[in-house]
Amino acid sequence: MSDEYEAYGHAEASSADRTVARFHAIDEKVNAMREQRLSDPDSLGDKLFKLVMPALTGLVAGQLFQMAWDKGTSRTRRHGDAAQQSFLMGLLFAACSAAFGAVVSQLSTRGSQAFVDRRHRKAARRR
Repeated sequence: MSDEYEAYGHAEASSADRTVARFHAIDEKVNAMREQRLSDPDSLGDKLFKLVMPALTGLVAGQLFQMAWDKGTSRTRRHGDAAQQSFLMGLLFAACSAAFGAVVSQLSTRGSQAFVDRRHRKAARRR
C-alpha cells in the first residue's frame, strides 16, 4: 500500500513540476513581450500617426483619382453598346484605381515611417 502512495505522490509531484514549468514559460514570454514594448522607440502618438496618415492620404488620393476619372471620362462618352462600354470602363477604373491606391499607400507608409524616424533622430541628438 505504501508503494501506491509513493507512486501517487511522485506522479503528483511531477505534475506539479510540469505545471510550475509551464508557468515559468508563460512568465518568460510575458517578460520578453514587456521588454519588447519598453525597447520600442515609437510612442503611442507615433503609432497613431503611422496608422492614420496613410489612411487619410489614401482616402484623399482615391477621391482625387475618382474626380479626375469622372472628369476625363465625361468628355469621352461615345455612342454604341452602353452596357459593354460601361462594363469595360468599370473594369478599367477598378484596375487603375487599385494600382494608384497601391502606389499611394506604399509611398505614404514609407513617408510616415521616415517622418517618425527623423523625429527620433532629432530627439536623440538633443539628449
